[in-house]
Amino acid sequence: MAAEDSFDVVVIGGGPGGYVAAIRAAQLGLKSACVEFRGALGGTCLNVGCIPSKALLESSEMYDKIAKHSKDYGVNVDGVKADVPAMIGRKNTIVQKFTRGIEGLFKKNKVSYLKGLGSIVSANEVEVTDDSGAKKRYQAKNIVIATGSEPVEIPIAKFDGKTIVSSTEALDFEKPPKHMVVIGGGVIGLELGSVWSRLGSEVTVIEALPKLLMQMDDSISKAMPKILGAQGLKFHLGTKVTGVELTKKGAVVKAETDSGEAIEFPCDKVLVSVGRRAFTNGLGLENVGVEVDQRGKVKVNNHLQTSQANIYAIGDVIDGPMLAHKAEEEGAAVAEMIAGKPGHVNYEAIPGIIYTWPEVAAVGRTEQQCKEEGIEFKTGQFPYIANGRAICAGHSDGFVKIIADAKTDRILGAHMVGPSVSELISEIVVAIEFGASAEDIARSMHGHPTLSEATKEAAMAVDKRAIHI
Repeated sequence: MAAEDSFDVVVIGGGPGGYVAAIRAAQLGLKSACVEFRGALGGTCLNVGCIPSKALLESSEMYDKIAKHSKDYGVNVDGVKADVPAMIGRKNTIVQKFTRGIEGLFKKNKVSYLKGLGSIVSANEVEVTDDSGAKKRYQAKNIVIATGSEPVEIPIAKFDGKTIVSSTEALDFEKPPKHMVVIGGGVIGLELGSVWSRLGSEVTVIEALPKLLMQMDDSISKAMPKILGAQGLKFHLGTKVTGVELTKKGAVVKAETDSGEAIEFPCDKVLVSVGRRAFTNGLGLENVGVEVDQRGKVKVNNHLQTSQANIYAIGDVIDGPMLAHKAEEEGAAVAEMIAGKPGHVNYEAIPGIIYTWPEVAAVGRTEQQCKEEGIEFKTGQFPYIANGRAICAGHSDGFVKIIADAKTDRILGAHMVGPSVSELISEIVVAIEFGASAEDIARSMHGHPTLSEATKEAAMAVDKRAIHI
């Protein structure tokens, strides 16, 4: 095999975990390559996930603020219209800019970009099949699986790409649906439901569990249905979808409540957002004996190694939250470990964010988890209605809540609902990383007037000494 076809590291998958792993390996002096079949780097996150959804969220928020709330700020604007095709075009331009940017980073760091579908032939060999069907094999001392995830399809509501859609198609509607039913009250459903609700759609969210955002702290689960409900979204919790019938006008979603009541929801679009699953189809794991768990996720040890020592896995394809930033950290860590350096991922400090408005952000343990683990804790909470900057901005919904160890005061977790909490949560992530106490934050000076003062006051509230409530 030619020298140019042999690598120290071949990464299969060009998403946030994969491209970071390939670049970091190259920075450490390893000859690296990245295989991607999509035709554009960035994976789900950049192409049909994080970035395009945030672009549409931003556009819809801008429209909503001008059309419905500008008078609250003393600005009178008449005749405001939402140009959905222009919003979609803006979203596509942003995505294209970033995908090309990653290609530029590959060139800068001398990472080989192998276009095609990658599969593992042996412990040291990867085969890439391009769009024409041509196959080529590459030698690899180490292989990193970073193939990400795909939307879960349910038997009673199979995707047709037109009426019953996944998040991918919901990013490209030509116009707002008259009525969109969202099956699943998770992050994706709430974000895309918010987009189309602001642009004029009636949005109904059906969730089988008794609470929204079940995995988050109870304070958030209770607050968000009320806040989003006031914006027009309708929620049916404890309600199970029993079938979806296609009609000439769209579909009828049939459901049943926990009490046994049957309900029907006529609509023109059905967004199925019940989660994502690891994407390993055609990867050839059986060729090298790489083990997967009962959910299809690749099993790894603390060094991100699979059952085949020189084959690693990161991101959505392994256990843990399916988040781009988690994949990025693992991508950097796995490259460092392959290079003989100590890689680091703190799984206790992974922030989770929902980009509704107001935003939701959390890191660390919830109250429920503390109780289940028998940890004695104390909490402090501060509402944005008492924060000067939030009031001036006209965004006073929400709160900051901090959970600390009752004996040591060490911060165990934080849970936020409010304006820009996607940014504010990083202060707590750093605090947890450094083992800080609530008092450390309470005694750190925060600028005035800023939203971050709510974090300081919540930390003070842990010791029952908040000033402004």
